[in-house]
Amino acid sequence: MSAGNHLFSRAALLGLIGAAALASTSALAQDAVKIGLIVPMTGGQASTGKQIDNAIKLYMQQNGDTVAGKKIEVILKDDAALPDNTKRLAQELIVNDKVNIIAGFGVTPAAFAAAPLATQAKVPEVVMAAGTSIITEKSPYIVRTSFTLPQSSTVIGDWAVKNGIQKVAVLVSDYAPGADALASFKEHFEGGGGKIVEEVKVPLANPDFAPFLQRMKDAKPDAMFVFVPAGQGGNFMKQYVERGLDKSGIKVIGPGDVMDDDLLNNMGDAAVGVVTAHIYSAAHPSQKNKDFVAAYEKAYGTRPGFMAVGGYDGIHLIYEALKKTGGKADGDTLVGAMKGMAWESPRGPISIDPETRDIVQNVYIRKVEKKDGQLYNIEFATFGPIKDPGKLKK
Repeated sequence: MSAGNHLFSRAALLGLIGAAALASTSALAQDAVKIGLIVPMTGGQASTGKQIDNAIKLYMQQNGDTVAGKKIEVILKDDAALPDNTKRLAQELIVNDKVNIIAGFGVTPAAFAAAPLATQAKVPEVVMAAGTSIITEKSPYIVRTSFTLPQSSTVIGDWAVKNGIQKVAVLVSDYAPGADALASFKEHFEGGGGKIVEEVKVPLANPDFAPFLQRMKDAKPDAMFVFVPAGQGGNFMKQYVERGLDKSGIKVIGPGDVMDDDLLNNMGDAAVGVVTAHIYSAAHPSQKNKDFVAAYEKAYGTRPGFMAVGGYDGIHLIYEALKKTGGKADGDTLVGAMKGMAWESPRGPISIDPETRDIVQNVYIRKVEKKDGQLYNIEFATFGPIKDPGKLKK
């Protein structure tokens, strides 16, 4: 036997061993559906990751960890909201851990970073947090259960101009969601006859709001439109008070990210009266939400915010899709099952738009009020169901 043949037969044998090993691991893997959960558990966006992780654990405690005969395994990874980390972790989860689904994505750049990998591997990417309109266009495998900034920013723009707010100064975080929030608000506020007197963009990482707040104060607007991502609202309100804006008569309005339930109670009375438009409040009056809030508070000793609901609905979507496919977990089948799905969430009725794979939901106008010594976003008007206005223009 020549050396060449010998080498060939050895390679063939190794190939067979490899194939046999793969077959046995895939037989095992078929009994499990693995979800790679990539969220920020450290850094400035840590509260987002913790809320999503908590909500998924709660849902699985309530609904069991087996669906359609498959065991659900969640592999948690902390990307600290840094897109380079997100990409590396998504790659490791898909290649090494052989996950069926990647989920989470605390900020838009993270969702973007994973999108090409989802497309290549045909793995669904369930976005539970990030809110820029175009995210779902970055891969046919992306499905979103959080929100888009145009959903809430258009609603607050219309509301402001109808409620006697004529001059507004704008402060937004300088990244894609901030640009979305600003453009959507501006179109509706100016379209209704309002005037924007100042526009300020602050850095996403560790922003110091003080110098910008001084500019806002000097512009003497009726209100300030503010978008900062979940987790930064507390810091913003602290500096708002330190600069005396709470005494200046300048109201805070915006999408609800700045008044996140997660941080609201620590903001103090300066937050009372702040009006925002958002997709969820812990004070949402439905029975489904009361049960959710009670279970979450019992499990974690803290109130759920809108990020928790994005996670809770994200895992619900995965469970229901698996029920529909009878446990088939390839990307095309799962995403197909998710399109058009509708259910009652703690935030109200929601559905997945079959064309855009984006969330359709109500937006509520809320005002911060004190109830039993605690601050809550109390809803007083409902708009919806709203598809993402960012996509309707296309």
